Amino acid sequence: MRKISCILLSLVLSLPLWAQGQVSTRKHKLADFTDKVTQVVLTGNEMLSSALREEVVSGWTASAFEFSTLERFDKIKSEDKYYFLMVAESGGISFLTLLKGDPEAKEKGISAMHEVISLPLVAAMGGSGRELTYLGGLIKTVQEYTLEAMESEKVAYGMEAWVNKNYDKWGHTKQIRIASEDLSENVTEKELKKYLDEDFQVVDTADADQAYLDAQYNTLVSYVVAPLVPEKGDVCYKMLFEADTHTLYYLSKHRIDARRGAGFLPEDLKRLARKR
Repeated sequence: MRKISCILLSLVLSLPLWAQGQVSTRKHKLADFTDKVTQVVLTGNEMLSSALREEVVSGWTASAFEFSTLERFDKIKSEDKYYFLMVAESGGISFLTLLKGDPEAKEKGISAMHEVISLPLVAAMGGSGRELTYLGGLIKTVQEYTLEAMESEKVAYGMEAWVNKNYDKWGHTKQIRIASEDLSENVTEKELKKYLDEDFQVVDTADADQAYLDAQYNTLVSYVVAPLVPEKGDVCYKMLFEADTHTLYYLSKHRIDARRGAGFLPEDLKRLARKR
């Protein structure tokens, strides 16, 4: 009887620790996402705010949403009844970020909030306007990832792998159009001849963007985000979107140095050409 009592006592004492461990997991933190209101925080950039408003109205279906200002965000960021879709800057890049309100944010600020997903949008000092073209695809990715992360701990802890599974499964069946401005200066003519073919090409940036806007069937289009004036150690993000579905198929990043400039590198081309 004493042995049984000790076992029961051990189980009781361990329950709070087990529960605490569950609460701290990413999947558990996202369990209420579809039940909460997402505050869409508009920026001081009128063109970006207008595009963000339009894309959310036409494509956000994962939860109820309201539009908000940066001033209101600062007042309610500590309320855990809200999620916040906003543009946040880090390392010379503006990211489209989904955060969850947290009471600790009242004292500690935005760093205390749970970051659900953060996707590169544009250089922090401004871009060419291409970010407006691909904004809808980024918003779609935020929603789809978060919904799957609610159901899967593996997805919740592996956003990049979750994205790249798309290319790993179906990339070999797609045409690829790399915008000329998205190609690193480190790529040589020899490497282009080695990896490219009639279905895998470098094209004018305007043509690549138009393929996306025209929802060209079975085609992946590139979009690269890096600081406006890249320096050694800065991070460059490389993406491929499917033009007709706006699904993000490929996401990779590297640190910039003398041998690895901004844009798609030889190793990206090699990886993309594999199994084609």
